Amino acid sequence: MFVDYIPLVSQAALMTLGLALCSLVVGMLLAVVFVSLETHRWVLINKPTAVFVALLRGLPEILVVFLIYFGTPEILELLTGDYVELGPFGCGVVALALIFASYASQTLRGAIQAVPVGQWESGAALGLSRIYTFIHIVMPQVWRHALPGLSNQWLVLLKDTALVSLIGVHDLMRQTELINTTTHQPFTWYGFAALIYLAITLLSQVIIRKLELRFTRFERGIA
Repeated sequence: MFVDYIPLVSQAALMTLGLALCSLVVGMLLAVVFVSLETHRWVLINKPTAVFVALLRGLPEILVVFLIYFGTPEILELLTGDYVELGPFGCGVVALALIFASYASQTLRGAIQAVPVGQWESGAALGLSRIYTFIHIVMPQVWRHALPGLSNQWLVLLKDTALVSLIGVHDLMRQTELINTTTHQPFTWYGFAALIYLAITLLSQVIIRKLELRFTRFERGIA
């Protein structure tokens, strides 16, 4: 009987991994937007952004998931007059991406501030534009400083994917609950799910370690 449920668990594990990766990509893009707006010199831009990020960080994560899944259709109905049903996977990605971005933006902001001002001045002295200086000189250093914090947030994001099982996404936790309802073997299936989460986490740590070695190769004198 155990073997019969393995394909379902495997598909759910892939769903969890896909959900986490999609949320990571969208979250990183949002984090860059947040940090750009939050560090903008105009008060009308940076203050509202700072308040929005603070709200995201202050709310319980499950509440953010519920607000996106249940609240967004209501807002759209008020604006358009038509009820729009949103898919749980997309809402889960948006919710997890917002949560990830609210923390990652602070990590990126700290990493940007850690880059010496002289880097900008050197780029200006060479006649480089600020955009070119930011992309080719500052950002490589930013990723080096930000990677440890971002890697921890990725691991948190990976575990937070379990939250979207409450809105109907057939991720690993959701499938485990359904199987447990049928088999009444909670220790077996929740333990198996724990092993899968652990395996994904360990694999992630190996990949993160390789990225850290790559971004610090110049410090170690490796071309």
